Amino acid sequence: MATRTDAPTRREQILKEAARLFAERGFHGVGVDEIGAAVGISGPGLYRHFAGKDAMLAELLVGISEQLLTGAKRRLAEAEGVAGSGAGAEAVLDSLIEGHIDFALDDRPLITLHDRELDRLRDADRKMVRQLQRQYVELWVGVLREVYPAVAEPSARSAVHSVFGLLNSTPHLGRPGSLPGRTVTAELLHRMARGAFAAAGGE
Repeated sequence: MATRTDAPTRREQILKEAARLFAERGFHGVGVDEIGAAVGISGPGLYRHFAGKDAMLAELLVGISEQLLTGAKRRLAEAEGVAGSGAGAEAVLDSLIEGHIDFALDDRPLITLHDRELDRLRDADRKMVRQLQRQYVELWVGVLREVYPAVAEPSARSAVHSVFGLLNSTPHLGRPGSLPGRTVTAELLHRMARGAFAAAGGE
């Protein structure tokens, strides 16, 4: 999604438009024909790629949870490999925040979709999303406690969830054109996240 630099596949195009339409009008407010029209194919043609809207929703929500966790693990591994693991926990935490901000600014429809439609997933898919999210949270908790060793694990977990709530508020900030610009917004969110973590750490 936001991290790709090559041309999206037709499947990815379909998912992107489905996410946008589902976020704008709700899952039940969008028909297969409308999603097809958004990518220039007939509605029935979508069934060559997906079994139906339910399958699209599952791939969107499970997929972004997988992407966030994979990206966080990659950032952690990259930081550990810099200068013989000398990057420091502070740099790792900054990198994790940057990665989540990229998601929050570039994949805003998926945040809306998660908030509104997660309960529509099949039990197995919903459990998968929750499992991936827990792993993602625990990775952050471990890094945060390296930066602030005095913070107890439950408090660190609460702080991480609170910061996710802050960063994931981007769908409520107004239309992209009404924001002060991506760079400025990203910097502001980063400062706010670090400020929240510092407060949790007693600074």
